[in-house]
Parts: sequence; C-alpha cells; structure tokens
Amino acid sequence: MATADRQGRAGRVTAAASVTVRSLRVCRGGRDVIPDLSTEIRPGQITGLLGPSGCGKSTLMRAIVGVQRTHGGSVEVLGQPAGNPSLRRWVGYVTQAPSVYGDLTVKENLRFFAGVLGVGRDSVARALDTVGLTGAADDVVGQLSGGQRSRVSLAVALLGVPDVLILDEPTVGLDPVLRRQLWSTFGSLAEAGATILVSSHVMDEAAHCDRLLLMRDGALVADDEPQALLAQTDTRDIESAFLALVERGSDGRTR
Repeated sequence: MATADRQGRAGRVTAAASVTVRSLRVCRGGRDVIPDLSTEIRPGQITGLLGPSGCGKSTLMRAIVGVQRTHGGSVEVLGQPAGNPSLRRWVGYVTQAPSVYGDLTVKENLRFFAGVLGVGRDSVARALDTVGLTGAADDVVGQLSGGQRSRVSLAVALLGVPDVLILDEPTVGLDPVLRRQLWSTFGSLAEAGATILVSSHVMDEAAHCDRLLLMRDGALVADDEPQALLAQTDTRDIESAFLALVERGSDGRTR
C-alpha cells in the first residue's frame, strides 16, 4: 500500500479511541508477562503490533478481545469493558491457528458462525467476496491450503462487519502474493473506518501500517507512526529503529 494512501487514511482518523488500555497487568506462572501497559488504538488506520515471538503480543490481543485473564488495570473496547457480550458483533478476532471446522465446507462454516452471531445470510456472500474465496465456497476446509484456511478464519471474523478487527499473526507462513492481498484487504477495511490491530514478528510488515506499537518483554518500546520512529532513531528501517530503541532503554539514554 502506498505511503500516500497510508498518510491520507491516517489523516481521517477520528479523535475517539476505539480501544483504551490502562495499566494492564497480566501474570502467568508466577511472573508478570505484561507488567504495566497503557495505549490507545484509533479507528480508520492499521496499527501494527510488532515484536519478537514471546514478547506478549498475543496476550495483549487476547486481553483486548476479553478472553485473557488479567490481574490489574483496565481494557475498554468501543466504550465497553473488553469481553462484554454486547461487543460480539462488533469485534472480530483472528487467532494464529485457523479456528474453523475442517469437515465443513467454507460456506457451511460461514453459515454456522453467521447463525451464532445472529447476522443475515447475505453477510456470508459479502465476507467470501472480501477475502477472495467466493470460488472456493463449496470446498471442504480441511482440503484447503493453509493460506486459504487462514482466509476462511478472516471471513468468519468479518461476518458481523466488525468495527474492531484483531488479527494475530494473520500472514505467518503465507506466500508473498497472498500476504499482499491480505494487507490490501486490511487497508480497505481501515479506509472504511474500521480499527485494525495486526500483530507480527516480521519487522518488514511495518511498511503496511499507519502506526506501530513495538513490544518487547511485555512492554511497549515505542508507540508512534513509522516515519516518526525512523526520524527519532535516525535509521532507515523499523528493525534498526527497534534495536536502537532497545539500546537506549526506557529512559531514552544510550546504555
């Protein structure tokens, strides 16, 4: 997606945050995996959550969706506590592993989840078209490629036309062409006003994002636009910027 497109989309972001995280604390196995994290995520743009595997990205996303036990702080989504039943239709969540039934066809999966969400059958055709799977609607999911199964999971998440879409490593293991197609889909959804949060451990994917949350060891190393991070660290790519920020430490001085 062109830089000009990203800048134009970011310029239309509204003032109100869709997701507000305040002093979030999550413990596991007797230790803090997220000790104290605060951030806001706004609509109309793609926010990238980047960091190495095991840094807490999935835990943060689960807390936003409301399926993670927390031990302090608060998470609000669209003005409601995370996980509130009223958010079911308005928050889409795609996990790293495809969360659909392998013995059903693509269309049967979507019809089942449409019934669970209480949305009309017309949403099935719309979601299939959005992820480019209309031609595979009658294929059994278990016989699809890994990339296609990931797109079925994305289609399920899109059934309710979510205002907030949480995507946990949605492009991992996909070929470059499919990754490009998915990022184009995410961009179109953000252009329409949705809040998109996408996690990745691949720093190159920062190029597709309007804003970045760089995470390490359960804490945010940075929270800013990509170009601002590059300028701040005097680097040419986000991986180098990430390393420079880690070197500086939390007080902003080089160690």
